[in-house]
Amino acid sequence: MSGSGTTADDDPPLQTAVWRLRSRACWTDAAALLEPHAATDPALALQRTALLTERCLYTGTGWTDADEALRTAEALAHDDTGRGAAACERGYLAYASTLLGARDRADEASVALSRAAALLPPSAPGRALLYFRRGLIAQNLAGAPQSARAAYTRAHAGALDQRDTLLLSFTWRQLASLAFQEGDLAQARHGFAQSLRIREELGYLVGTAPALISLADTETEPAEAARLRAEAGRLFRLLGGVPTWLAPHLEPPDPHTAEAN
Repeated sequence: MSGSGTTADDDPPLQTAVWRLRSRACWTDAAALLEPHAATDPALALQRTALLTERCLYTGTGWTDADEALRTAEALAHDDTGRGAAACERGYLAYASTLLGARDRADEASVALSRAAALLPPSAPGRALLYFRRGLIAQNLAGAPQSARAAYTRAHAGALDQRDTLLLSFTWRQLASLAFQEGDLAQARHGFAQSLRIREELGYLVGTAPALISLADTETEPAEAARLRAEAGRLFRLLGGVPTWLAPHLEPPDPHTAEAN
C-alpha cells in the first residue's frame, strides 16, 4: 500500500489516528477506526481495504478480511473513478496473494489493473499508484524489468506532482531495486537512501526496517552495514516480527542486548 503519509496539523483527527496506527503495524486497529464510516463512505471503504491489504502483504495473514472489505468498497463505488480505484485495490490484493504464495491470483491481478487503467481518467490522482502497482507485477510476477522501470518512472513523476511522499518512498525503493539487480550499486544506494530518509521523516516505522536492510545490502563498509542491519533488527522486534518476510535477512540479536530488552 502507498499513499499520503503526512500527519500535518490540519489533517482530520481520524486520519491522524489511522496513520499513527498504520505506521506502527496496527492495521486491524486502524481499520476498526474506519469501520463505522466505511459502510457508507466510498473513500473510507477503499482506505480500509488498503489498510487490510497492507496487513496481508506484511504479515501473510488476514486475506478473508481484506477480500470482504474490498467487496464493500466495490459495491459503494458510484462512478468510473471510484470503480477504477476499487479495481486497483483488487489488483494489488491479488498481487500480494500471488507474491506471498497464499493463492495464485496473477491473472486476476493483471485483469483488475487493466480494468483500473481503462476506468481511471488520465488526470485522476490514482493514476500514479496504478502505474506503481503495474510496475510491481512486471518486476515480481512477469520478470520484465524494463516494463517495470517504465511504470515506476511514471509513478515517480506522478508522486512528485501530487506531493505523495509515501508513494515516493516506494518508487525510490523499487527503482533502486532494479539498479541493484543490474549491479549499479551507486544508483541503488542513492535510491534506497532516499526511500529510507522519507520513511524516517514520515515516521513510517513498519516500512523502515526493510529500507534499512536494502541500504545495508549496498553498503561497502562492513561496520556501517552491520549498524544498519542491527537497527533494522531492533525495529523488527519492536513491531512484533513484522514484516514477517524480513526475518531471513536479519541476524539474531546479541544475547546481552536481547536480555536487556
